[in-house]
Amino acid sequence: MEEEIKLTQYSHGAGCGCKISPAVLDVILKGNISMPDNDKLIVGNHSRDDAAVLDLGNGTALISTTDFFMPIVDDPYNFGRIASANAISDVYAMGGKPVLAIAILGWPINKLSPEVAQKVIDGSRSICKEAGISLGGGHSIDSPEPIFGLAVNGIVDIKNIKQNNKAQVGDVLFLTKPIGVGILTTAEKKAILKPEHKNLAANQMMQLNKIGEVLGQMDAVSAITDVTGFGLLGHLTEMAEGSGLSAEVHFDKVPLIAPEIIDYINAGAVPGGTNRNWDSYGSKISAVTELQKAILADPQTSGGLLVAVNKSSITEFQNILKANGLEKFIEPIGSFAEQKDKMVYIS
Repeated sequence: MEEEIKLTQYSHGAGCGCKISPAVLDVILKGNISMPDNDKLIVGNHSRDDAAVLDLGNGTALISTTDFFMPIVDDPYNFGRIASANAISDVYAMGGKPVLAIAILGWPINKLSPEVAQKVIDGSRSICKEAGISLGGGHSIDSPEPIFGLAVNGIVDIKNIKQNNKAQVGDVLFLTKPIGVGILTTAEKKAILKPEHKNLAANQMMQLNKIGEVLGQMDAVSAITDVTGFGLLGHLTEMAEGSGLSAEVHFDKVPLIAPEIIDYINAGAVPGGTNRNWDSYGSKISAVTELQKAILADPQTSGGLLVAVNKSSITEFQNILKANGLEKFIEPIGSFAEQKDKMVYIS
């Protein structure tokens, strides 16, 4: 009988919860060497966006991104699928169409067989196939912990590029996947996850954000980002700060992956990344309860798209969601207003 592999026991972190906190990342990215401006670079280090975008000079642009992390699930095939869906999401968050992926693999050869790594790659190939792209190659190293992800390229018409810092006053906020992945995966580690929730987080993380390419063609969509390791509040703070606005979130409108999320929080299933997130940006958020913090700062892996939509086009936007199987997410979760003392207010 083949021995069951539990990938998460070989790594100290999990999924996008491995991300360096926003505060620490600010220090790392504060360079002392000035780089010359590239007039073809539409989106780069000057903003905190999901991917770099380069003008190709023919009305289209190249989207370039990379994302990788350590296992958030034990199954190697699903690990490959989740990591790949998460990386490809950055292209969708820019309103683009993915066209090519390259694999990034770190593998503890002395601990895990190459056959297990092969299952990770197979999982990645399956998601790339769903996205309509090729896994065209990659690079691998022998590393102390298993690591997997992709470098992804995409194409977008320049007029359809969506950034995370272009929200407008009055825009309404939508979220295309529910919150709670970090809480569920932590509950599983603590062995308190209910049987009916066994594959709930994994199945959600393997869903592609294909709707992003569709939304890129919608003029009424002002800004998009995907919600990952910094949690809903972290990525919304970046969106508000970059746009020079403040946002309001209606807490009871935020979709949850399961109603029992609150029970898991009360049982202590709160990831360490939640507090790291809050320590980085909590001063920019209005007063919250401990429950609100646990949900809104919960690190997501391969989370949904956070979308700012002109309020005059809400019905059109909702119809697009319905046409793409996202009718569960047609209710707004908040809106943008003129900048105030805080970046995000919770109501």
